Amino acid sequence: MNSSTLLLRQGRRLLQVGVVLLLVTSFEGFAIPSLAAPLVGRSAHSLMALLAILLLAMGLLWSKLNLRPSTSLIAFWFLIYSGFAIVASFLMAAIWGAGHSTMPLSGAPLGTAFQETTIMIVAYSSAPTGIIAFALILWGLRLPAIGSE
Repeated sequence: MNSSTLLLRQGRRLLQVGVVLLLVTSFEGFAIPSLAAPLVGRSAHSLMALLAILLLAMGLLWSKLNLRPSTSLIAFWFLIYSGFAIVASFLMAAIWGAGHSTMPLSGAPLGTAFQETTIMIVAYSSAPTGIIAFALILWGLRLPAIGSE
């Protein structure tokens, strides 16, 4: 598969995931009052909506990148992983009623050692993957897209 076809396909997938996240966010909002930490649940809700908009924007931008197939795959999957990892950490904190050691400003209560460690690992794993994804995306914007003049 050539690079421009792969970029078009990945861009479409990002658009699809963004729309699915908007739908999931709509339904997740109804569950906020029943979560163990509703304030953290509201934060997860807002974060999921923000991720949806980010993925929609990236989906529109993706075909304009000048990246090799292997590089675009890394950027694509790291972007997806980093977004879902941070949302997952907030959802775990909201469901468990934990996460104070990782997100003290969110008002999350202190959970068990297992809960706090799990939330921390998932949340912190989103940072390096997100930074790499955004760096590769920025690198891909340096020249016109492959196949376009």
